[in-house]
Amino acid sequence: MPRIVQLLASPAHRFVGRPADGPAPAPPGELVDEVRIRAGLGIVGDRYFGQPAHREASVTVIAQESLPAGADLVQVRRNVLTAGLAVDDLVGRVLVLDSGGGPVRLRVHTRAHPCAWMDVTVGPGAWKGLRGRGGVRCEPLTDGVLRIGPVTVIVEP
Repeated sequence: MPRIVQLLASPAHRFVGRPADGPAPAPPGELVDEVRIRAGLGIVGDRYFGQPAHREASVTVIAQESLPAGADLVQVRRNVLTAGLAVDDLVGRVLVLDSGGGPVRLRVHTRAHPCAWMDVTVGPGAWKGLRGRGGVRCEPLTDGVLRIGPVTVIVEP
């Protein structure tokens, strides 16, 4: 059964300046057990919540199977880490996730391409290794809550 492994709602941008300078420190509490999602706005408390330039990319989802062992959301800065779900194949579809708080519908707009920061935060070679497997950028279509644990998945055309 698919699972939500980790959730990240961070109020801070950590990848500022040049990768060689290293990321800014992580704010406390950015990894959470649940996130509240608002249609058209994103994840409450996240750095992209309500930002007009990010409405179609305000929730990012990545598959655990795409990451090297030991890597997680703190390093890749995505919001939802799943297991057992090939998210990179869902561009143009609607992903419906229900982790017990009712269905959350996410329109998958584009792939979330990795950047040079991945070589610093995940490890050398991660930038190239994550190409085509860096997750997806989604627009929330409904309000709801996502929690860590088992998740029911529906993919709509």
